[in-house]
Amino acid sequence: MVDFYQHITANKVKSYVLLVLFLFVVILLGGVLGEAFWGSFEFGIIFAFIFGVVYSLVGWFSGQSMIASVSKAKRIEKKDDPYLWNTVEGLSIAAGIPMPKVYMIEEESMNAFATGRDPGHSLVCVTSGLRKRMNRQELEGVLAHELAHIKNYDIRIMMLTTVLIGVVTLLSDFMLRSFLWGGGRRRSDSGNAGAILVVVALVLAILAPIIAQLMRLAISRKREYLADANGALLTRYPPGLANALRKIRDDHDTLVDSANKATAHLYIENPMRKAKGAVNHLFSTHPDIDDRIKRLEAM
Repeated sequence: MVDFYQHITANKVKSYVLLVLFLFVVILLGGVLGEAFWGSFEFGIIFAFIFGVVYSLVGWFSGQSMIASVSKAKRIEKKDDPYLWNTVEGLSIAAGIPMPKVYMIEEESMNAFATGRDPGHSLVCVTSGLRKRMNRQELEGVLAHELAHIKNYDIRIMMLTTVLIGVVTLLSDFMLRSFLWGGGRRRSDSGNAGAILVVVALVLAILAPIIAQLMRLAISRKREYLADANGALLTRYPPGLANALRKIRDDHDTLVDSANKATAHLYIENPMRKAKGAVNHLFSTHPDIDDRIKRLEAM
């Protein structure tokens, strides 16, 4: 098994690789956008670059707050839920990391996630349904799994991916709306080359969000297996997390209402798993939950 330090190094490298790939997509999208609508490839690149940098910086420094807000999560203080607070504090001490902020989503389905740019700027969030229906060992197992993500910097990649998907999606949406408003007509009227460029721009506007999602899926599913293993190591009780995952799997309410496709990969289990079919399995961000349970039971 890859140890924590190797995994932290690998995740930092993946962060830079992800940024490079993202920059390439943004440049391509911006250049085609500029050529198709303003007649200037360079202007499109500059526009997309400035937009991407500003959005990414905002996301980098306030990403965890943005994600908490989108998820409709409310911050929990010690007086609000002493047991939950003390459990997070105790596990953080055992993991050797600063205690993250604690949040809760008023939601009957059972789920949890962690996010932030580094262990010193992180949060852990659970749904009220998970808090109510998990016993002590199960709750500790879930929280230990999330703290493992924080300790090994998975949260940086997870948050960065969410922010970058937002940039690409907004640029694509801008391009598609420009088509609806007739912004590409001027270029299409300039001859065959202009018409071809408009078609390329339209195809790219449609495919860019899909490419961004595939970049998100490039984050290895093994990080969930590793967080399971490291979480179980932290509590010294693998059945706790295994039983928690079993409860989550068998829950009648599998949909977290405030979750969306950009934030789904943050959760301990897919919060939108009501969606069925081969395509949804192909784009799944989580490994099979039954396999995760089997691995924990074999420890």
